[in-house]
Amino acid sequence: MIKQELDTPALLVDLPRMEANLNRMASYFRNLPAKLRPHFKNHKCPDLAARQLAAGAIGITCATLREAECLVHHGVRSILIANEITDGAKIRRLVDLSRRADVIVSVDNEKTVDALARAAASRQVQVSVLVDVDVGLKRCGVPAGDPAVRLARFAVEKGLRVRGLMGYEGQIVRQLPGPEKEKAASAAMGPLVETADSLRKAGIVPEIVSVGGTGTYSISGRLPGVTEVQAGSYLLMDTDYRQCCTDFDLSLSVLTSVISKTPGDRIVVDSGLKSLSRERGLPSVKDLPGMTVRWLSAEHGVIGLDESAPPVEVGDKIELWVHYSDATVNLHDRMYGVRDGQVEEVLRIEG
Repeated sequence: MIKQELDTPALLVDLPRMEANLNRMASYFRNLPAKLRPHFKNHKCPDLAARQLAAGAIGITCATLREAECLVHHGVRSILIANEITDGAKIRRLVDLSRRADVIVSVDNEKTVDALARAAASRQVQVSVLVDVDVGLKRCGVPAGDPAVRLARFAVEKGLRVRGLMGYEGQIVRQLPGPEKEKAASAAMGPLVETADSLRKAGIVPEIVSVGGTGTYSISGRLPGVTEVQAGSYLLMDTDYRQCCTDFDLSLSVLTSVISKTPGDRIVVDSGLKSLSRERGLPSVKDLPGMTVRWLSAEHGVIGLDESAPPVEVGDKIELWVHYSDATVNLHDRMYGVRDGQVEEVLRIEG
């Protein structure tokens, strides 16, 4: 089937571009002490996770227990939940999941540690944790230094297996490349690495220091003491991330049909907020100059035309580059892998 025969709106991934991104990131980490643990929340596709593992990733990062369960169901055996799990029912599910795979979860407070420890003891399972350290994002995380060490000691005393630390320098991942970004990343990672040294002195070996994302992979991934990087967006790459990370090619788009035209002014397509996120900005038109997405409603996308716009008619199909891939992928249950204009495979989105 050619891609133009697909029902719209349809989420497309350009396979040659995606494969180039996959290989570029894998090659970068191949000979570094730090390794890649890619983030599942970006694509939510077990098949793509399998390709990342086959290319050398040491495991997969995810954001939710449901994603972790999906990954274990599909055979992934090393998973980091880079998030706090606090609900009692979810904690019990997490403990049960730990029987089937090496599942690590982040923690940043004693109450959660205590709940995890009690659930693990009742099921005679040892649960693995990373102490989540706030490295400047001001989201989750315990302060670096003594507070993190105290929490790690408390977790050990409660019977949990403390594997190390994690910290996400999300406040700087979208900064433009350059000396200021490198300085900011180093400043964020310094207290985390120092905390890992303090853990060693306290008799807790931090085998894992997990950090970063696509926007900082080439900085944080080379810092001494960092063991793994949680980059995710590099694989599909959207126009938002590409503003700060030009190392990877755009590969994710939405195929959409023109359903209305006002000559010389605008066209309207059948892709709106139900198939495209505009959380961080609007999508852009692929390969057609003179066209600008003006706004999205639930089922419609309004695209302005200027004098340089090529002729487009009602019934034609055009592609829109995705601006924010995480939130757009989450709106679909499949994406179509396209090569040379042909639909080569259908990739299920799960989790």
